[in-house]
Formats: sequence, C-alpha cells, structure tokens
Amino acid sequence: MKKEEMTSMQRVLTALSHKEPDRVPLFLLLTMHGAKELGLSIQEYFSNSENVAEGQIRMQKKFSNDCYYPFYYAPIEAEAFGMDVIYRDDCPPNAGTPFIKDFNDILSLEPPKVKDTKVLHKVLKSIELLNAESKGNIPIIAVAMSPFALPVMQLGFEKYLELMHFHEDLFNRLMQVNEAFCIDWSNSQLEAGATAICYFDPISSPTIIPKDLYLKTGFQIAKRTISKIKGPTATHFASGNCLSLSDILPETGTAVVGVSTNENIVDLKNAYKNKLSLLGNLNGIEMRRWTSEETISKVKELIEKAAPGGGFILGDNHGEIPYQVEEQTLITIAETVKEYGTYPIKEN
Repeated sequence: MKKEEMTSMQRVLTALSHKEPDRVPLFLLLTMHGAKELGLSIQEYFSNSENVAEGQIRMQKKFSNDCYYPFYYAPIEAEAFGMDVIYRDDCPPNAGTPFIKDFNDILSLEPPKVKDTKVLHKVLKSIELLNAESKGNIPIIAVAMSPFALPVMQLGFEKYLELMHFHEDLFNRLMQVNEAFCIDWSNSQLEAGATAICYFDPISSPTIIPKDLYLKTGFQIAKRTISKIKGPTATHFASGNCLSLSDILPETGTAVVGVSTNENIVDLKNAYKNKLSLLGNLNGIEMRRWTSEETISKVKELIEKAAPGGGFILGDNHGEIPYQVEEQTLITIAETVKEYGTYPIKEN
C-alpha cells in the first residue's frame, strides 16, 4: 500500500530512524548550480547571501530535493583565518597560498570568532533566509570542515603530513585551535536555523591515512568536537572509503555517513545497519557523461540495493555535484527516485 506523502523533513527523519518513509529521501548536494539558475558567475553568486538562498530555493523546487544545502565553498573557513580564495568560471572556489608558512606560526594562531568574521556572516544570513522559507518542512544541511581536515588548506598537504608525523606538540596545538573554531562555526550555523551539520572529514578516511593513525588522531578529534556540536551531524569523507571504520565511527556520535562509490553499497549497508544511516553514493564525476538510460539504471540499482529498511538517503558520493553535470541529468535522477523509490521497494 502506498504511504501518505510526507514532507521532506518527515521523510528524512523517518529514514534516519531506520524505518521506511513514503519514498527514498533525495539529497542533491548542489552548490554552483545555483549560479547557473540565476544567470550569475560563480564569484557573483557567492558574493551575496540572498543569491545563495534564492538559488537553493529554486533548485529544491526544480529537482524535488529533500534538503537545502547552504554550503558555499570549502576554503571559506580558511578564508576566515585570512587566506585568499581563487575563483574559476567552472569549478568551486579553491584555496590560495597556505597562510601557515612556518610550523612555529601555529604557536600564535588563534581561532577566528564567527561573530567577528564577515565572510562567514554571508553563510549565516543564507541559512536564516532558508529557515524562514522552510518553515520546518525542509532540512537545512550546513557544513563544517573537521579540525583534522582544515590543515590541508592552512598548511598544504605535504607540510601537514610532516606536522602530523613529526611535530606532535604543534599538531596538538593546531587541533586545539581548529576544534574551537569548528565548534563555534557549527553551533553558529545551527543557531541561524540549520537542521544538521555535515562534518567533512576526508583526511580520516583509510583512503588517506591508516586506520591505526586515525584512531590516534581524527577519531579522537571527532569524538571531542562532535560532542560539543549542539545538533545532529553527518560525517562525510568526500569520496573516501569508510567501510573499515564501521566498527568505530558510530562512537564519534555522528548519525550519518557519506559513502564512497568505490565501495560496495550492499557491504556498506550491512556493515552500518542499525548503527548509522548512509548518504550516497552516485559518482558525480561520471554523472557528467551519463545518458538518460544510464542515469535511470544507476539510480534504480542503488535504490534496490540500499533503500530497503530505511537508513538511506540517495545522493552523490562526494558532497558536491560538479558544475558540469547537466540539469536534465539531475531532473532524471529526481524523476527516477519518485518512480522507483516509493516504499515498499520492488525489484524491477
């Protein structure tokens, strides 16, 4: 029997309770497509809170999306520390030159206060506008870089690995600074009206570091940080693997895990069953080239394998769909979810 239609919020909360809602929730994590929608360059789009809010509202309606996603771009948090951001016409803004030139600079580094940081005020204003529009019916998913991931932009990847392995005291000092900032930033977004925080933590993936090193570093940092975030969190590894973390990741206090297309979705569903809900795992890079038939086939297959029993939100595997993905592909994903994602799920 077909279930009564739910609001997006009801649909998502039911799925996260490991129960079956009316249909599979759809999180199209779109950022730059809002610029296309409004006919603006990416830099113009992100210059104004109202642009981002309007872009999210239009895209939610166009693609039947089950969330608003007021994420601007990854380096906005490093920008809050004073780093430059580099804009391109067809990709996300990127981090400029790392601002920590010498390891000893960490000794004098202080976390920026969100209330005093103008670049972050834009995001908070967008969240406030979306919260007013949502009226509690559509989840607002905000983003915070994990304290363990942010140093890739603060230092550069090579120097960060050196810090991690050979300068324990300075590493711990940087984590102290970043944890304070992450907690302040996360809670400020929740206060502005965000429903949950997506805790981006790609460095913690076994794709990047061994599990034993994660247990000593990113795992401990996540437990400390997430415990002080005053709302639900979803941990995302930004395309990184996470199957081997299924025994310990729930201990961080997170509720959802963003899963990679490089790992088998059935194995992931079994490993995290009744522990964490899954978000994923369509390949956003390949999505740029999908035909309509391929799109339908891949979405149907994912629904059949991961949706039964709830605990699943369909989305991409990276946390940001590339600018080059065509609008028609996104529409086809949404239509396929509506057609084949209605519970109870049937094999086709």
